Amino acid sequence: MTMTRAIRARLGAALSATALALLAAGCGTQRQGEDTAAAAPSRTVTNFPCPEESPTSAQLPTIPDTPPTDHYAENHGFMVPLPLHGRRRCEGLAAVARVKDALEPLRKRSDFAPESTRTALGGLGYAAGKVQVYQDGPTGVGFLIDASPLCVEGTMSRDATRADAFGGYPDHSGCDQPTGGH
Repeated sequence: MTMTRAIRARLGAALSATALALLAAGCGTQRQGEDTAAAAPSRTVTNFPCPEESPTSAQLPTIPDTPPTDHYAENHGFMVPLPLHGRRRCEGLAAVARVKDALEPLRKRSDFAPESTRTALGGLGYAAGKVQVYQDGPTGVGFLIDASPLCVEGTMSRDATRADAFGGYPDHSGCDQPTGGH
């Protein structure tokens, strides 16, 4: 079962500064055909506001100048998803909006069947083999869309439909969270 973005965010909060430092130091790989700005953050990457977004939303976090000293964080940084920057960030925000719009009618009808979610996401043009959907309790569904190099992950429950876009993982192709060690 795929770890939800909310759970990963808790782990990621502890690891994100470390992962950014590792990426800035050159740890990780750049995928073929991917522009440098989208592959990994660096001190020279700048974001710009996407359509219908305020200029302050596009600000990047600062990258630490020192490498991580926490070995757990250093060894698990490969599990922290890559943030999107520039044009890909705008594409990610647009994809999240489309996914939420497609799933909101299901949420309002309390239709939390994985197949209904898969059908709605397929209606957006995502290939069936690139959409993972799983039951998340009796009134929830989780999903992961692999539209590499863009990934969209989220949940739908009685309370809300949540989705986030990210750029995959360092040292790993695809959108599923890698396992093992680094």
